[in-house]
Amino acid sequence: MAIRNTRARRQQILQCLIELGSVQVAELVERFGVSAVTIRADLSHIESQGLATRTHGGAALVRTPPQEQDIHEKDALNLPLKERIGARAAQLVQAGDNIIIDSGSTTMTLARHLRGHRDVTVMTNGLNIAWELANAPGVDVLLSGGVLRKQSLSLQGSQAEASLNAYSFDTLFLGVDGLDLQFGLTTHDEAEARLNHRMVEHARRIVVLTDASKFGRVSLHRIARLDQIHAIITDAGIDDRYREGLLQLGIEVIIAEATP
Repeated sequence: MAIRNTRARRQQILQCLIELGSVQVAELVERFGVSAVTIRADLSHIESQGLATRTHGGAALVRTPPQEQDIHEKDALNLPLKERIGARAAQLVQAGDNIIIDSGSTTMTLARHLRGHRDVTVMTNGLNIAWELANAPGVDVLLSGGVLRKQSLSLQGSQAEASLNAYSFDTLFLGVDGLDLQFGLTTHDEAEARLNHRMVEHARRIVVLTDASKFGRVSLHRIARLDQIHAIITDAGIDDRYREGLLQLGIEVIIAEATP
């Protein structure tokens, strides 16, 4: 069946690149039911984004995601930047708010900075986040059910997804493994991506927490398009191209400054 929608087709081609590492024009022509000229234009566009390089008869992925690290390794990476991002995110939380905090090393720093807040309800799929807030007197904690993914200390699966059905939240604070202007927000794990996508559907405001090292990375599983999010909290290392691209999409870019 022909896919005439250019954006949808290019996203699917990029997905093929991520999964296979390379693609051939002839195979894509047969798969998408469009001309070779159209497919070459698609590949040229993807190449212009820095995601692929053209090869004889096709293209190969350039921006391969780094191997996933477990939560303990992630905790040690860019910790000062993550602490500033978490502290800045905590400033957005007001008394009476109902929020979701996604599992992750950056969102974990947000939990630490919420311990002194009052009259806040937090739902999370992160065991470490729930533990951090377990004795915070002003924070009520809802822990999703689901299957434990030990590498990330996160709960996921159909039970975790179903646990969101009865709720509507003010804000989702979301961690990601990659952020790309074309492909959107991505993560390494398929079940995590599905749960994150459901979280996006159940929150009125979506705030992404990520240090600048994640910009330009594309992991295998997409969480959401960039036009579905409202704000990004990051550090001053963000490249001007990404800052301008996000602002053009109407996304608020908040820079977590160092404490004087």
